[in-house]
Formats: sequence, structure tokens, C-alpha cells
Amino acid sequence: MRTVRDSAVLTQLVARLEALRPDTARRWGTMTPGEMLCHLGDATASVLGRPASAGAKSRPILKWIALRSPLPWPHGLKTPERVDPKIGGTKPGDFESDRRRAIDGLTTFAAAPAGALTSSHGAFGRMTPADWHRWAFRHTDHHLRQFGL
Repeated sequence: MRTVRDSAVLTQLVARLEALRPDTARRWGTMTPGEMLCHLGDATASVLGRPASAGAKSRPILKWIALRSPLPWPHGLKTPERVDPKIGGTKPGDFESDRRRAIDGLTTFAAAPAGALTSSHGAFGRMTPADWHRWAFRHTDHHLRQFGL
């Protein structure tokens, strides 16, 4: 199972992020390439060092489908406002700086000690470090596929 903790997988994700261009056409959704980079940077930052969400409901079947199933994530899921660059997330600025933030966030996330990751996800409930490493792969891969990468 692919996870950002695997250095080969992380290297592949970084190469795919490096291949993204400001004018890369999206296949679905509404984010621009710059917005997607900001979203990825915000998403990893929101997991690092954040306390567990109070009242995060456990959804073991949804969590299993999202993290363990071979099915791709569906298109059109609502982005939480705090990591949505169109609402409360970081707005795109310099494309290369936004790309560097997304890559640095992903590599920091991959190397973070277990205690640095929050223990729950808003939709899945309790998360182990292994769950978070799988989530980071699936989430990044989902958005890269959104741009054909």
C-alpha cells in the first residue's frame, strides 16, 4: 500500500508536483493549479501539530474506503473551508513559492514523528500515523490526477 513514508513514493509525488505548470488544464473540479498547491500546503499544515478535533465522529467504513480501497476518490467532494483557497485557505501567490510550500509540507509530513500528527480527521475520526501517511498519499495523488499528473 502506497504511503508518503515510503521514500520512493514520496519522490514520485514530488516529481509529479514539479511537473505541474500554472496553465495545466484540470480534468475535473474548480481549483486552478495554484489553488491546488495552496490547498495541499494548507491540508498538510492542518494535520501537523493540530490538537485532535473535538467530537470527530468515527466512520470506520468511510475511512476504510478512503484509505484502503483501490477505488479512486470521487470527484466533487466539498473541501473544508479552512483549506479551500476560494474561501478560508491560502490564496495563490507566486506559483513557485506555492509549489515549494506544498512540497516542503509533504516532505515534512512524511518525516514527522508520530506525536506531531493530530489524532483525528474530521470525516474519518481516529487516525494513526500510518493512516495519516496513507491519507497524504491518497490526497496528493487525487489532486495530481485532477490535473492529469
